[in-house]
Amino acid sequence: MIAGMNEQDFFAYIIFGIILNFTFSIFFGVYLSKNIGVHEMIESKGNKEQSLLVSISLFIPFVKMIITLYRVAILQLYFLDKGYSHKEFWIYMTTNRS
Repeated sequence: MIAGMNEQDFFAYIIFGIILNFTFSIFFGVYLSKNIGVHEMIESKGNKEQSLLVSISLFIPFVKMIITLYRVAILQLYFLDKGYSHKEFWIYMTTNRS
């Protein structure tokens, strides 16, 4: 037993979480590319690397999906509600703030 459930159930939750993560990530990427433009996204992308914690979280059910939804909330609440653009959000997400 893993985390109080059978191994098959646990791995089914992991697989379902990974599928949901990719679904939300793809939809979020399509949404941003429609509002910014793919060419503009490529030109304005920074050099920020994802943290190791975000990469490892892919294997914990639903955590990576929650991170993607957190990014959507930041976009909506902080950037769009305060009058910033989608492009400014993209630059914020992809650039190191040193």
